[in-house]
Amino acid sequence: MSLAESPASSPTSGKTPSESSTSEGAAPPVHLPANHLMETVLPVRPALIDRGSAVRVNPGMLAELVSSGSAQAVVLSGRQALISDSSLVLLNAAELAGHLANTPYAPEHVIYLGSALAGSDLDAGTELVLFVLPLQFEVRAEEFEAHVAGIPSDAQWAGFRDVAARLNATDTALFIEASAIANWHATHTHCPRCGTPTQPEAGGWVRRCPADNSEHFPRTDPAIIVTVVGPDGRLLLGGGGPLDARNYSTLAGFVEPGESLEQAVQREIGEEVGVRVTASQYLGSQSWPFPASLMLGFTATTPDTEARPDGVEVTRARWFSRSELQEAVLSGEIVISSRLSIARSLIEHWYGGVIQDAADSA
Repeated sequence: MSLAESPASSPTSGKTPSESSTSEGAAPPVHLPANHLMETVLPVRPALIDRGSAVRVNPGMLAELVSSGSAQAVVLSGRQALISDSSLVLLNAAELAGHLANTPYAPEHVIYLGSALAGSDLDAGTELVLFVLPLQFEVRAEEFEAHVAGIPSDAQWAGFRDVAARLNATDTALFIEASAIANWHATHTHCPRCGTPTQPEAGGWVRRCPADNSEHFPRTDPAIIVTVVGPDGRLLLGGGGPLDARNYSTLAGFVEPGESLEQAVQREIGEEVGVRVTASQYLGSQSWPFPASLMLGFTATTPDTEARPDGVEVTRARWFSRSELQEAVLSGEIVISSRLSIARSLIEHWYGGVIQDAADSA
């Protein structure tokens, strides 16, 4: 029986990984060929959109694409997108631009998102742009309908968290990309050197200062997110907010300037729950552009068995064996991260299989 089939046992010895390592000692060193690459621990989702970094720098490229009538537009306002029937609404960019021109809803930004790759849910080569509108409105309100035709009658504004579980992989990738670049434009409007308003270039992926000619690029803030495993194989999860809250998840924090990722793991875990990290291993990553994070997943070991929440970021911390965690989730005693998040992937990597939610057995 595999570890995924039996979370409490090892495929080779019938023991948990922690029991095997503590009772039998450390494994002998493995000698590998030079530059040997190990397989990725967490699954890598293939890219579905070619972001066209080489073509988007051409002057006039975006305007020509929109006016060509061949591009499809994603519509974003604030942190919400137009959704219809559990899908992103894609509209003809040229028609949408014409309908929005000279109205209060004219886009603040038009940004090149890229073209669909083979394997996406769109026809390969479909060109995609983003219209960032200045304000939200009722989609079916008379004022909106008077200016914009072709909006599905059931369209509505929705945030990513509201609809992520229902979106296909391509819509998910587009929503995340669109949110990330739109958030950057919203928060980086002026030159950090001289304060002059900057101007978008390169299809919306660069902002240039007209005063000093400096270029400014979208930023991503690296953050580590960690499963901490104790000497007895139990998993440490934490949560913020009220002491009686039921939500528990992995521990996380931003990487500070000058830090390595491993140093950030040690520091953040020590600061948040007072636990020493003796070893850590990178497992995978997930973009989380709300507003602009890249989550870098680790698992770490500690010799400690007691956790001391800092009372600020983490108010509750609790150790779980595999059986305790599954029972607590099924009973509704606690709620862990959704299956859309890297936090859930990290927890289930430690668990050795899928953790059943209370809703699964309802």
